[in-house]
Amino acid sequence: MKITELFDRGEFVVSAEVGPPKGIHIDHLVEEAKTYLSGVHALNVTDNQSSVMRLGSLATCKVLKDAGLNPIYQLTCRDRNRIALQSDLLSAAMLGIENLLLLTGDHTRLGDHPQAKPVFDLDSVSLIHTAKLLESGVDLGGNPLVGQAPSFAKGAVVSPCSDSVDAQLTKMERKVAAGAEYFQTQAVFDPEKFIQFMERAKQFGKPVQLGIIIPKSAGMAKFMNDNVAGIHVPAALIAELKADKEKTKAGITGIEIAARIIKACKPYCQGVHIMALGWESKVPALLELAGI
Repeated sequence: MKITELFDRGEFVVSAEVGPPKGIHIDHLVEEAKTYLSGVHALNVTDNQSSVMRLGSLATCKVLKDAGLNPIYQLTCRDRNRIALQSDLLSAAMLGIENLLLLTGDHTRLGDHPQAKPVFDLDSVSLIHTAKLLESGVDLGGNPLVGQAPSFAKGAVVSPCSDSVDAQLTKMERKVAAGAEYFQTQAVFDPEKFIQFMERAKQFGKPVQLGIIIPKSAGMAKFMNDNVAGIHVPAALIAELKADKEKTKAGITGIEIAARIIKACKPYCQGVHIMALGWESKVPALLELAGI
């Protein structure tokens, strides 16, 4: 099912992220998804996240779909030129994968193959435009497609807690103009900043899912502050993670923090996207505590 259909029905849409393994065996991923993530509407499948080589997102999406789950195909511009990107979009449509999250992608120097040559023939905005163009029945070269054109739910990303909110709103506007139909945000740890951003972003009339990471430790929070663009974990939350190390280690503190953020932001967004980062087993408890 297209995620946009859920938004259109007025549902508060919950998605969760899963990362393909560095190998070909994904039985464990599928079982974890069926066990812990069956209560969400859709599953984002990352595309060589952080430029680390893994099993392909599209193949993983197909396996999850065959298992009765609703995948969102993440597609980045880092590793493919426009020919390959269009080909993969058509392949997704042929396999019945309708939900997309279209991103530029992290640079290869950040991953486990720093010597790899990055492509970036397109960026996220032009990739969204490409998907919309394919839906009209032609490719980027102006050549007609054969037979029925694909139909997608086209998603994009925005960082509401970035240092430059104006720049993020400009990017969001460009993505909407290119054809983006819904947005997922970078992880939010400051509800006040998110709410301020959403007051300005509502002008675009597109559903936005609040991005949530369950913080595992104070060290993880500090690492994100230092290394992940668009994320800022306030000092008060870091102190909370330090206060009771056993409680934090068990995931209780992180779940409490994430649930509070969801409750504070829920009136201002149309859904939530959970990036569990290996803590998929904590997602049911988080959703229950958040009242979803």
